[in-house]
Amino acid sequence: MKKRQLGKSDLYVSEMGLGCMSLGTVEKHAKQVVEAALDEGVNYFDTADLYDFGENEKLVGLALKSVRDKVIIATKAGNRWNEARDGWSWDPSKQYIKEAVKQSLKRLHTDYIDLYQLHGGTIEDPIEETIEAFEELKEEGYIRQYGISSIRPNVIQKYIEKSNIVSVMMQYSILDRRPEEEALPLLHEHGISVMARGSVAKGLLSNRMLEKAEKGQGFLDYTYEELKDLLPVLKERLAADRPLNEVALQYNLANPAVASVVTGASTVEQVRENAHAVKGSTLTRDEVELIQSMTKPNRYKEHR
Repeated sequence: MKKRQLGKSDLYVSEMGLGCMSLGTVEKHAKQVVEAALDEGVNYFDTADLYDFGENEKLVGLALKSVRDKVIIATKAGNRWNEARDGWSWDPSKQYIKEAVKQSLKRLHTDYIDLYQLHGGTIEDPIEETIEAFEELKEEGYIRQYGISSIRPNVIQKYIEKSNIVSVMMQYSILDRRPEEEALPLLHEHGISVMARGSVAKGLLSNRMLEKAEKGQGFLDYTYEELKDLLPVLKERLAADRPLNEVALQYNLANPAVASVVTGASTVEQVRENAHAVKGSTLTRDEVELIQSMTKPNRYKEHR
């Protein structure tokens, strides 16, 4: 599998990353899914301290322990569970991040994290303090690089101005083209990579299409009726001889700002299917333009 440089860093990530949130809580099964990804050439594994109260990090760390020096482990911080574990609060403070990283390191069975990400963020955060925490962790050797996981254009702009982030994880797909107007050109201009998630739009951009939509429910600014009209035409014109999810993933990879599509998988079969799609044929300029002519250039109205 091809790799792309992560920002201006010395990290090179596989064009497909494994989003580990869907691994479940059974160690044997999680290891099988991770090993399938490794077999396909995936070297980027994305987790968070929030997933399964930290158990996800433990499973990822155990599954990757024997190949630690060959993979890029990414995790996230900023959300802290309450004592009852029935909710969490947002805490991007320096004190919390510097404590959270130590707990993540223990769970991941490693002494460094390749990419440490802020798991959200608002414009009201103490952004300078948060950046200071990440910079100190980098100097201290606990992390190699840092980034944010956010779709908020105003927050992204602040981190571009004030920090040394190498990446931004954000939702991006054929049905969610919101990043194209504000975020992607700006990030590409500054040499910051996008880690794209949600590329198949909750399964709508797979061969199952409307099976994945609740009856009468749309997606973002698409109504159910619009999806019913659009998806079969997309498949007919662009995916007649290949799976629709291949078109969806290749659409993201066609944007020069995108380093990797981070795909979730709960089974070995899903890993292989996604890897096959990423290793498939790249879209031509005409195909990209056709997709853009058929879909909405969505805009960020909220999430500022």
